[in-house]
Amino acid sequence: MNIYDVKIGSLQGGQADLAQYRDRALLIVNVASQCGLTPQYAGLQKLATEYEGRGLVVLGVPCNQFGGQEPGTADEIAEFCDANYGVTFPMTEKVEVNGPDRHPLYQLLTETSDGEGEAGDVQWNFEKFLVGTDGQVMARLRPRVTPESPELIAAVESALPH
Repeated sequence: MNIYDVKIGSLQGGQADLAQYRDRALLIVNVASQCGLTPQYAGLQKLATEYEGRGLVVLGVPCNQFGGQEPGTADEIAEFCDANYGVTFPMTEKVEVNGPDRHPLYQLLTETSDGEGEAGDVQWNFEKFLVGTDGQVMARLRPRVTPESPELIAAVESALPH
């Protein structure tokens, strides 16, 4: 199974067909609206806007597993993101990223090691996985790596279609 085969719902209902992102770079981020890192939404939106024409898609994946920081319904999450950060990038349904009910998307993603060689569970909200145009995970960036960080920008630049 590769990332394009994974079935996941859209925040608005229905399926979020990941195959539509084939041949594009994909930055997948587990997000939450009541977290100290929530302001990263602004940087993620800026990345999405800045790099959209060059083949990057930011994909937000709401998760309530860390301190109950994403308790809202799909409508509440969408309203929060729009009202506070003007989010236009796609969002999936709320899922679990760790544990026995870990979503299949995160079964695949968490096999990837971070820069220090550590794979496994997502540490907190706003952990980032960069998927290349071939559907393979190219980089795993922990939550404190901001969307504006040189490390993330360099990874995105290297993942963009040529």
